[in-house]
Amino acid sequence: MLPKFLLADNSLETPDTIFVVHTETPRFIIESDIDDFWNNQEIHWIDGEPGDEDLITELVEAAEEFLEKEFENEELLDEEDED
Repeated sequence: MLPKFLLADNSLETPDTIFVVHTETPRFIIESDIDDFWNNQEIHWIDGEPGDEDLITELVEAAEEFLEKEFENEELLDEEDED
């Protein structure tokens, strides 16, 4: 079973950009600046943009929550490495 979200980057082409990939229908990729993910987003719809604005809001919020948890986990791992 694939994870619902994946993190991706293309550091050679766009070093300051991060991508969050939603693997379930409707599939999409959120592209944004690493330092300003919550305010500077571009959504790339793979399966076509759904017409339901509430669904889009829900999906984007889930992607943002996923990214926040990933960053928190990375910070915890960094702290463990320092000890």
